[in-house]
Amino acid sequence: MDQERMENSPVSTLNNDKLVIAIDGPSGSGKSSVSKAVARKLGAAYLDTGAMYRAITYSVLADGTDLANADAVAQAVRDAKLSISVDPDAELVEIGGVDVTAAIREPRISEQVSTVATNLDARAELVRRQQEIIAANARIVAEGRDITTVVAPDADARILLTASEEARLRRRGLQLGGTQNDAQLATQVLARDAKDSTVVNFTQAADGVMTVDSSELDFEQTIDAVLDAISTATKN
Repeated sequence: MDQERMENSPVSTLNNDKLVIAIDGPSGSGKSSVSKAVARKLGAAYLDTGAMYRAITYSVLADGTDLANADAVAQAVRDAKLSISVDPDAELVEIGGVDVTAAIREPRISEQVSTVATNLDARAELVRRQQEIIAANARIVAEGRDITTVVAPDADARILLTASEEARLRRRGLQLGGTQNDAQLATQVLARDAKDSTVVNFTQAADGVMTVDSSELDFEQTIDAVLDAISTATKN
């Protein structure tokens, strides 16, 4: 957003003591990078809820817990010593005091994370922790898959950030530096979304949720569109 537009935007003068922005969307829609940039623009904290699911998945695999044992996975979530940075400029995820920030982005984690994400007891515990983090921060942008409907249904602005299948696959491929073939990309983006959608709807906007389609937008344009949506939502 250029300087003149930023100065004239309601977002620039939004100095609420409490400001919660909830952003949902499918894999490859740009949720993380866009949400992080929006948090910087708003001087807000940033919560990547997907990283929490990935950290638990990493821990469960490292401990040798049987992913097919739903009760064991849920207990592992309840017992987990999970810490996540909410500084948009300092990404850090720790599980049991171990820095797993890079490790949780490995393809093997992406391939298994839906097992944790679709475990309803595990999900309930992580939602509880996410709500605690949101409540502890005066201004925060939280992004994930059920943020607008389950985690923060009373957020000041609720946005579904989406994009076409082609755009999402292309972006995830670029994000991973061309290290994944078409089949691996499809597994990470489309197959995971299909699995996760069995327990939460993140492909269609619920009542009161604004949709931003970034299929034909570049990164800066998408940030602008999300900020515009926040401006509109917070006027009401």
